[in-house]
Amino acid sequence: MTESRRFKDSDAPLVVEKLAANERAVVYLAVGFIFALTGLYTVFGVGMDMSALEMTRMSSMAVKPMEMAGHWTFPYAALVFLMWWIMMIAMMVPSAAPTLLLFTALKRQGQTRDSAALTGGLFLSGYLLAWAGFSLGATLLQWQLGNLGLISATSMTIGSRVLASTVLIIAGLYQFTKLKDACLEHCRSPAHFLARHNRPGLLGAWKMGAHHGAFCLGCCWALMALLFVGGVMNLYWIAGLALYVMAEKLFPFGATLSRLIGAGLIVAGVAVLLL
Repeated sequence: MTESRRFKDSDAPLVVEKLAANERAVVYLAVGFIFALTGLYTVFGVGMDMSALEMTRMSSMAVKPMEMAGHWTFPYAALVFLMWWIMMIAMMVPSAAPTLLLFTALKRQGQTRDSAALTGGLFLSGYLLAWAGFSLGATLLQWQLGNLGLISATSMTIGSRVLASTVLIIAGLYQFTKLKDACLEHCRSPAHFLARHNRPGLLGAWKMGAHHGAFCLGCCWALMALLFVGGVMNLYWIAGLALYVMAEKLFPFGATLSRLIGAGLIVAGVAVLLL
């Protein structure tokens, strides 16, 4: 099979079967290692004033007005950015693993083992760069919300009922947009994506990863924004969103689930505003 051959999503299992068992194990171990490392970082909140475990316990506590102002410095902002990025890696890499595995399998057909591993690593680095962009935006937003007194510096949750309701409703409405549908379709069809956007060479692998990351970001940015409502380091919300993203992308009923969750978020947003 050549890289230029177009194939259907139904062909993907046949391609993956051609990847040697030990190579599949290497890919899975690499993804698992990244997931475990970033997960531990997120749970223990390395470098932060409190761990995610402590912040999760605080999530049910009322936020006092004096908690709303945070002291931001450039080093602290860099630490918050790192927190966001590592958290996004822990949440998003599992759902991106099928695409990465299929990409590695396809590249292995006409390359040596070493070059296939290198292109796979470049693909993953491009994917993670897209989420670095989101993390930078989230950090700047959190900074500004803190300056405006709209987010707690300790629990990292929005303290305004109107703003929390707005985020929920926007996230719910976005689930019904054409952009969401288009990005979700790309994420749900890795074989179609790889065939349509195939690029040769090492730079091409990196660009493909960044391109796939852009589609993934377009699919999930509004869902990730919900962390401002539930708590940026609330483990319940982190785990729940990560599991939902996997279900939306990998399960046969993912597209229908997207609509159901969208409706639920809209209802929740209205309830937060009125109740």
